[in-house]
Formats: sequence, C-alpha cells, structure tokens
Amino acid sequence: MSLTLYFHPLSSFCQKALTALYEYGTPFTPLITNLGEEKSRADLLKLWPIGKFPVLRDDARDVAVPEATIIIEYLTAHYPGKPKLIPDDTARAWRVRLADRFYDLYVNEMMQKIVGDRLRPAGSKDSAGVEHARGRLKSAYDVIEKDMTSRKWAAGDEFTMADCAAAPALFYADLVQPFRATHGNIAAYYDRLKERPSFARAVEEAKPYFHMFPKE
Repeated sequence: MSLTLYFHPLSSFCQKALTALYEYGTPFTPLITNLGEEKSRADLLKLWPIGKFPVLRDDARDVAVPEATIIIEYLTAHYPGKPKLIPDDTARAWRVRLADRFYDLYVNEMMQKIVGDRLRPAGSKDSAGVEHARGRLKSAYDVIEKDMTSRKWAAGDEFTMADCAAAPALFYADLVQPFRATHGNIAAYYDRLKERPSFARAVEEAKPYFHMFPKE
C-alpha cells in the first residue's frame, strides 16, 4: 500500500486527516506514533524533523506530507474521492480554506492551549494564557453561531475540508468550553458532524485512548 499515516487516534489534528481519508475511501496503512517511545519518535523525526503528527508518507511518490490541512490538499490532488473536499471552483475553494484556517487557529489551537495547561506541573501554569484562549474561543463560537444560521456545513451546503477541521476541534472544545447551552446553531451543526460516518469512525477509534485526555 502506497500511503502510510503516522498519527495518534486521540489527536484532534490527526482526526482531521483521518476524517478526510475516510471520506475519500483512500486505502492507507495507519501507524500509531507514540512520541514517548524512542523508536516511534525517531521514525517520525526522520520524516518530519519538527516531530509533530500527522504525517502522510507516500511511497509511490517518495514524499512525506506533514500537517493535516496539507495532507488533505495532497489527497485532493492525488487521491481524491467524490465529492472533493476542496472544490475546483476558486470562489468556493477560498471559502473552504478560510473556514479550515478558522477552525484550526481559533477553535482547535485555543482548545489545545487550555488542555496543554492542564499538563503543566504546579507552579508553571499559564492562567493568563488560558483566559485569553477561553476568550478567543467564545469569540469564535459567536462567529460560528452566526454563520450556521444559513449553512448546513462549515463553508456552505457541502461537506468539505473545513468540516474535517471543525469536527475534532468542536469535539474537544465542547469538553473545555461547552457551547450547547449557549449556542444552539453550533450544537445542531456538531450533531450533524457526529453523524458523519467518516468522523464517527475516527472518534470510535479514539475511544480506547480517551482516558489519556487530561481532566481539570
């Protein structure tokens, strides 16, 4: 099999890439990467010296593709399914890419800031950083709530790369900054995301690792 995905099932950005792979029905070999295990980490570093997952290795083209968004771009160019997760039409495509960036930067990364602070040892917590992240998340929720008054999916009427980004971002964000009681449109959108077979599969595969998610 040409494609190998280096990933961890609990990672939100890995779930984003997995959702795209499952949407397209692209055959690939999943390789769970344990950053705490020397050989596993070394194998990832050989492909991507930054040492972050997911990374997609394509033996047929002899390339390693890091970053979830770029992986989806790569799949769309070389291993697309139907419908495409990034439209051919440029006017629609830039809206998909904008929504993708929005969910990554203002939902996913803010969520990770809050979660990451829970892993800090006592005496090194970043309360100001967490408060900033919570404020940014609230602002993002307000934007999404307004957008979803007239949209079925993140960038319009079709499921796209932006929804691959939104699904895991909202999954974890709701655990650290709940939105259901205050943002009904987001809740309804998230319910649609949970019912999407591709994302539901990624969540199901992550369940054995949920105990690793840090509680407050």
